[in-house]
Amino acid sequence: MSLHKKTELKKITTHQLQEMKKRGEKIAMLTAYDYSMAKIIDAAGVDIILVGDSASNVMAGNETTLPITLDQMIYHASSVVKAVKRSLVVVDIPFGYYQGSSGEALRSSIRIMKESGGHAVKIEGGSEVKDSVLRILSAGVPVMGHLGLTPQSIYKFGTYSVRAKEETEANKLIEDALLLQECGCFGLVLEKIPAELAKKVANQLDIPVIGIGAGPDVDGQVLVMQDMLGITTEFKPRFLRRYADLNTIVSDAVQHYVADVKAKEFPNQEEKY
Repeated sequence: MSLHKKTELKKITTHQLQEMKKRGEKIAMLTAYDYSMAKIIDAAGVDIILVGDSASNVMAGNETTLPITLDQMIYHASSVVKAVKRSLVVVDIPFGYYQGSSGEALRSSIRIMKESGGHAVKIEGGSEVKDSVLRILSAGVPVMGHLGLTPQSIYKFGTYSVRAKEETEANKLIEDALLLQECGCFGLVLEKIPAELAKKVANQLDIPVIGIGAGPDVDGQVLVMQDMLGITTEFKPRFLRRYADLNTIVSDAVQHYVADVKAKEFPNQEEKY
């Protein structure tokens, strides 16, 4: 009998994320929107998979995250959930499905949980969405907050530039972060804010703080998978590190395939029945 037992990877829960923060273990989070890619990144050890409304950009080709619907988010999330064995799956509630009322926010969350099998929802905003957060949590649905650059509010801000550089906005962000924790959120995403402010928030909160363009002194990091894999090429913010150049790899492979088909070299004798 082998003395080497295969280590079983524990399923990540909101409680485990809290424990990771306590012991100083960084949390790795990535987006995914389909079964095949979710299966790969789950097996590779990602702690949280975010089914982000960024699907509106990278999957549907929209300029902003605003057009994506709740039905589309549920479709993407259900595809991801089927692939996942370990990661915690967090699903964005898209624009227009929680701002109207706390009742609408609750209905949207319940649909996501029932129809996709997701483990938690993410909602953008602070004090202005407090009632919705409380209502969702009252139904037992875990909620992750999102402050800083909130892409659903792009037309309000008018720019994707760094948020909370001014003292007033920074103070509001800290207040909102503490409020979301007090409401019962299990975690918080901080997007595109000064690193010192992000560090201050992470140190003040007991819940994990995940950054995207928020410096290294938070509890974890999140990137959009298509960006970090180099599938997208136009998006080049300072915070983005590309870990592969899949755009070139895929393009070369497709060109090779096309050339083989045109030259009647595919399929060959061994590739036919």
